[in-house]
Formats: sequence, structure tokens, C-alpha cells
Amino acid sequence: MALSRRQRAKTIRGTQYTALVAVLVVLALVADWKTIGNRLLNPSVALTQFPEIITTALKNTVIYTALGFSFALAVGLLLALMKLSSVAPYRWLANLYIEFFRGVPALLVFLAFGFGLPLAFGTRFGNNVTVMLSLGIVGAAYIAETLRAGIQAVPKGQMEAARSLGMSSGRAMISIVIPQAFRIILPPLTNELIALTKDSSLIYLLGLSPLQYELTKFGRVGMTETANLTPLVLSGMCYLIITIPLGFVVRRLESSSAKAR
Repeated sequence: MALSRRQRAKTIRGTQYTALVAVLVVLALVADWKTIGNRLLNPSVALTQFPEIITTALKNTVIYTALGFSFALAVGLLLALMKLSSVAPYRWLANLYIEFFRGVPALLVFLAFGFGLPLAFGTRFGNNVTVMLSLGIVGAAYIAETLRAGIQAVPKGQMEAARSLGMSSGRAMISIVIPQAFRIILPPLTNELIALTKDSSLIYLLGLSPLQYELTKFGRVGMTETANLTPLVLSGMCYLIITIPLGFVVRRLESSSAKAR
């Protein structure tokens, strides 16, 4: 007797659940959980990582991310306005910048600012400036496109209404259009902030003192010193302390935006 479509779907789901339970049971029986726990989250090793993992590594990661995101937001807004400009050379320059830095890995940009420019011009930046420029320049290319889309999503009637009240186009853009655009693009902008948080780990290339360690470098050094994965696991958990609340904010904003429509 042939099964109906609903019955086939139910059978397939049941098979998938059964397979998943079987795999979990096998793992529970076969795995050496004592050794895994000792290697991945050893309490005595974990205690040696505090409070430095919070007061140094997590704090530095937040600082590096904030510097990079602030610079990226400022440059990205400028690029978005250039791309929407009626002046053709501005549009060409903005497009060239965006296409170039969206295609170049952030790793190369860090190497350029950390080692290339000092070798070529004898000018060395501090680590905070280097991470701000490297993260900001790459992040600006993505943020610019997000901002451009947000500005274009604002109804044209908003600009027309502002101009009818006697505002200049520049003042109307700053006072009316851009604030509305930011409300529209907050979810993707928050996603970009999460991406920059993870990219901040590339600062390890520059050579850091212990007081400059961010989470990835801290976890890597701790793993080497203790011959245990616990420091790396703790570093990953600290990243989650930053990214999970941001992800929650994104979902809430998307939900609010959907209800507003």
C-alpha cells in the first residue's frame, strides 16, 4: 500500500530522529568522557586563566573591536554617500574602494599596516591604531554597501518633504534620511560588528606583549603553556559572551522590523 505524502514525511522524520539518537548513544558509550573533560575543561587549568582572561584578553578584544567598528562606520558612511553622489568621480572612487577591499583578505591588510608600511616608509603605528585601521578599512567596504541599501530604502517622499520645508539636501540627508536608514540597517550592521569581533584576532600577527593579548592569542599561549585545550575553550566561551547577546539583539530587531511592516 502506497504511503501518502504526509506519511512519507513522517516516516523520514522518524528515521532521522532514530539515527540521531543512535549516534548519540554510541558516542555516550564509546567516548572516554573523563579524558575529554580533563583535556577540554580542566577546572584546575581553568582557574589559572583567571582573572587575566577577563581583565586583559576580553577587555582588549572589546577595545580592538570598538576601535575598528567606529572607524569602519565613519568611513563606510562617507563611502555610501559618495556612491550615491551625482558626481561621477566620487562614485568611481567609492566603487573602486568597495570592490578592492571586499576582495582582499583582512589578513593582508593587517600585514600591510603592521609590516609593509613600516618597511616601505619607516612609519610604525601602535597596535591600537593598526587594528583600528586594518579592521576599519576592510569593514568599511561592507558597511558602505549596507548603508547605501539602507539610505535607498528610505522612501523618497521623506527627502521631498524635508526639501519642501526649506531644508537643504545635505541637511535633509543628515537629519531625516540617515537616521531612518540606520533603523533599517541595524540588524545587518550588528552582524558586521560580530564579524569584526572575530576578525580582531588577526592582531596576533603584530607581536603582542602579554598586556596586549586578545582572546585568541591568550587562549593559544595558555594552551601551549598548559598542554591543555582548556584555555582555548575558555577563550571561545568569552567570544560567545560578546556575540550571543549581539545575535539576540539582531533577532529582536529583525522581529520588530517585521512587525512594523
